[in-house]
Amino acid sequence: MDQTHSPAASPTLAALPRGSQLLLMSTAIKVRNVELREVRLALREPFRISSGVVTERRILLALITDTDGSAAWSECVAGEDPNYSSETSDTAWHALREWFVPRLLASALESPGAAAAVLSRDVRGHRMASATLEMGIWCLAAVRAGESLSSFIGGTRRDVHVGISLGIQSTPEALVERARTAFDAGYHKIKLKIQPGADIEFVSAVRSALGDAAPLMVDANNAYTLDDAAHLARLDEFGLIMIEQPLHHEDLRRHAELQARLRTPLCLDESITSLDRAEDMIALKSGRIINIKPGRVGGFSESIAIHDVCARNGIPVWCGGMLESGIGRGYNVALASLPNFSIAGDISPSSRYWERDIVTPQWEMSAPGVMRVPSSPGIGVSVDVDRIEDLTFRREVLTAD
Repeated sequence: MDQTHSPAASPTLAALPRGSQLLLMSTAIKVRNVELREVRLALREPFRISSGVVTERRILLALITDTDGSAAWSECVAGEDPNYSSETSDTAWHALREWFVPRLLASALESPGAAAAVLSRDVRGHRMASATLEMGIWCLAAVRAGESLSSFIGGTRRDVHVGISLGIQSTPEALVERARTAFDAGYHKIKLKIQPGADIEFVSAVRSALGDAAPLMVDANNAYTLDDAAHLARLDEFGLIMIEQPLHHEDLRRHAELQARLRTPLCLDESITSLDRAEDMIALKSGRIINIKPGRVGGFSESIAIHDVCARNGIPVWCGGMLESGIGRGYNVALASLPNFSIAGDISPSSRYWERDIVTPQWEMSAPGVMRVPSSPGIGVSVDVDRIEDLTFRREVLTAD
């Protein structure tokens, strides 16, 4: 059962840059209005995982404006269907409109780190909806301080390594072709989506074609059970970086049993929805790597807390993707600049998914397999408001009384 969301404490002042320390200590944030929009972006090609196929993203955006006139865009990562999470773009819209936005409008935040506690008080679940505002408040505070979001949250990397996620293909040969293109482009991690019937043969073909130097991993999105342990153990022969989320998202015990039978590290994704769950994974030895998706865990405060506990326990982390637009990608790049994000994240360039993104400049690799962390205030790119206007299917502005 989903537990009442109890976010971790916000990062300590000592862990933040001096400008951020001053802001947290002296400047309250009062939100004047929140504008919700749903835009629809067609993917350049269908993206298939074990639980379904996505051809178009219904993306929920929020424009948060404070009483001083500063503003920041944020993005909800919930999908169209409840196949990755129980949340969807429709449930998130309802949760934001009815609960989270009114609560935010009625509050004066002493710091961006205070937003998580305000939003999650007496609420179970709905982390993706609440993260839309929580992350937006962090960005708004960075904009007010004149800092990049990366610098504001304590990021240390000026460049981040980029990985790519390849959906399930119809044949091993088709997967080899796409993996070869990704390898030649310099991606530091090539994720192969798998499912029963499209796993061993497919991975073997890619490893044989690309050789031992190719940085391969696989992602099952909960498609297997512990009865498949012997089958999954065959993946050990391919020298993979990790096997991501093979079993049910709520089951840490069986992941621990499976990890004990494998040489390849398990990485948990859907299973990690809070700091408590990360600590449980570490204690039970259910995996050796964590994929931190800030929307999945309720925002930046919880993401940073998970990052920190993993660093203390020698657990590497990386930043996963949720087919975000360039707005959501900006938040992922900032998060991935923290020091324990030592594995390339799924933060591919805009052109990987979209013919035209909703930010300018679009996200691009500054060198093969590398993306520059912006140094300008906020997420570091401009939002293309005219394009958002053209793509908008619904819009509502909620204002403080």
